[in-house]
Amino acid sequence: MLSTNVTSTNVTSTNVTSTNVTSTNASQTPSAPTPRIIYREGFARDAADQAEVFYHAVMQGAASHYGVDERRAWANALPREASAWAARQTLYTTLVASCDGRCVGFLELDVAAKRIETLYVWPSLTGRGIGTTLLIHAERMLLEQGVSSVEIEASLVLYERLIRRGFSNLGEQWVERSGELLKRYRLVKKLNAVET
Repeated sequence: MLSTNVTSTNVTSTNVTSTNVTSTNASQTPSAPTPRIIYREGFARDAADQAEVFYHAVMQGAASHYGVDERRAWANALPREASAWAARQTLYTTLVASCDGRCVGFLELDVAAKRIETLYVWPSLTGRGIGTTLLIHAERMLLEQGVSSVEIEASLVLYERLIRRGFSNLGEQWVERSGELLKRYRLVKKLNAVET
């Protein structure tokens, strides 16, 4: 039986850093430090936040890649209710990026199927390495279970980022959601080594 627990040896806390651009005006005060992001296993209390992260990542974060009708259909594919996301935690290993006790990103991993089911980050926090760090932890978990490759069905939002992270394109797919056809890609990555 595969363990779905994330231990401190394979999921660690980290600080998400960003470059702060400041004016040369000496009277300006330095900007506040970036909030600390904790990476851990998902808990039932994260489920409501997961629902909101999913909804906003689709409706706002995917706006430059999908039309409004496509995004509505995608967002309605999963309920915006905590109970539905808590139930998913029993099906998948859920890794969470938490800031001040709130889930701001998550990844659902099906270890037995060797696939990443979902990866979503709150829209205003994309580009800060949260999704990448969740992927690194997931890849490490898979390697520890003896898995040598992982698959994901990636949206247009994730496609380029995953290709840069070493995923290979296995082909274009179209998935139907509430009468809308959404383009995505089936990707795979060989897991030989995971960066730290």
